[in-house]
Amino acid sequence: MGDPELQDRSERWPVAESHEVWDGGGWVVRLRDDRIRRPGHLEDEPFSRTVLEHPGAAIVLALDDDDRALCLWQYRHPVGATLVQLPAGLLDVDGESPEQVARRELVEEAGYDAREWTHLTSTYSSPGISAELCHYFLARGLTEVGRGDFTPQHEEAEMVVDWVPFADLRAAILDGRVRDAHLAIAVLAADARGLIAP
Repeated sequence: MGDPELQDRSERWPVAESHEVWDGGGWVVRLRDDRIRRPGHLEDEPFSRTVLEHPGAAIVLALDDDDRALCLWQYRHPVGATLVQLPAGLLDVDGESPEQVARRELVEEAGYDAREWTHLTSTYSSPGISAELCHYFLARGLTEVGRGDFTPQHEEAEMVVDWVPFADLRAAILDGRVRDAHLAIAVLAADARGLIAP
């Protein structure tokens, strides 16, 4: 059989039927149930897989000239905790690129713009249930611009924004004090790529 290539590959297994389970209730996500078959086994009974349709997201690791990261402390109801997170948002506007979403979210959530943008990586959040693809960016050359006409609501209205030295943030990830996956991916990717001064 040989060694498989170390690379994801696109493919689609046959879908016998598909139907919507939940229409999103006016939000951008939806649930559907697909009944699929293994390729080459079309005589087998199809099996069910629930799919969360999600537009994807952009996440911003914004660093100032002293390598302090702009962090958000935000309540997240599903996990029953206030998490340390990074500015982030959904790719829910037609025609916006992931970088444009990242730029918009940095302004809306933190009131900053950035001169330099580096794409760190893109990853699937939970491919067993969703095709959500998250795009991670490092932003530097920050300028405070205010939030414009954006008014935070709900959890965002209680959000705290503050600066954390990059080394402290990395240490908090590695010792388990902060557990947001997007935060960990962005910080560890920037560190592994040598984009942060030692």
